[in-house]
Amino acid sequence: MRRLMSSKAWPPAKTASGILSTQPEENPHWWNANMVFIPYCSSDVWSGASPKTEKSGYAFMGSLIIQEVVKELLGKGLDAAKVLLLAGSSAGGTGVLLNVDLVADLLEELGYPGIQVRGLSDSGWFLDNKQYRRTDCTDIITCAPTEAIQRGIRYWSSMVPERCKQQFKEGEEWNCFFGYKIYPTLRSPVFVVQWLFDEAQLTVDNVHLSGQPVQESQWLYIQNLGRELRNTLKDVGASFAPACLAHEVITRSHWTEIQVRGTSLPRALHCWDRRLQETNKNSKVPLKGCPFHLMDSCPWPQCNPTCPSIRDHFTGQEMSVVQFLMHLGFDSGILPH
Repeated sequence: MRRLMSSKAWPPAKTASGILSTQPEENPHWWNANMVFIPYCSSDVWSGASPKTEKSGYAFMGSLIIQEVVKELLGKGLDAAKVLLLAGSSAGGTGVLLNVDLVADLLEELGYPGIQVRGLSDSGWFLDNKQYRRTDCTDIITCAPTEAIQRGIRYWSSMVPERCKQQFKEGEEWNCFFGYKIYPTLRSPVFVVQWLFDEAQLTVDNVHLSGQPVQESQWLYIQNLGRELRNTLKDVGASFAPACLAHEVITRSHWTEIQVRGTSLPRALHCWDRRLQETNKNSKVPLKGCPFHLMDSCPWPQCNPTCPSIRDHFTGQEMSVVQFLMHLGFDSGILPH
């Protein structure tokens, strides 16, 4: 976890992949875009505005870091940009939802209302659901999602968009950390990428798919999680939600291989980008054959044949879908339905 708490151990260079790649084969639509990578070191879901204190010894200033980077980039060419895409994965994906409107407001205040701010949230759309098994909140892994955020927001002095904040009572701003609650309040366009069976969500829900075969109650819980996620995404205008067991995708080199209903993620993002361009031109012509609201309907993990491979936790070897289902215990009589 130390790598998420400080910049001291950052390497001098980083190999870019996925949406950050400069290779057209790996990043077919945005390979030549101007890109800035901001490593995560604030441990506050990019929300904090709390300076270091003598009592804690830690600073949580994620939201302020983003604002300062944007200000600095204005002097390095951002001032001439037409579009700023704020993208992030996992905590960064949630951070996109929390900061996209704040960045848009900042640019407008600084005199750059012509820069269109958009968001791309990858694997940051979490549910505040009931855990499969309730455990004491002793660390970030065992805490229920709501309890973790409720505790953290006090330390971080988190900044949340005013429009979302107004939807809840004072002291309940933590609700804005959950995508399905903050999304309806956002003014900036946002594309949501979310695995229907996200490994991080399953971890905080205390669902562990290694070791002993799953029980039927656990399997039903997993299936219900997929249904709940699907329901929260149905009104999201731009989304890509494969029925896979994984976490994060946009910076992975295999991001071009995942498909939903025959459309890859880069293609869906390109269609979304084209639609926003046409909207700004007041075009009413629909983009035929260019979908950007894509969600799997099959009900269990890895039922999409393009899902990333799963590795056995003990051997490290890749598992086929059949091997994965047997690993979960389906040879013991539990059948996917």
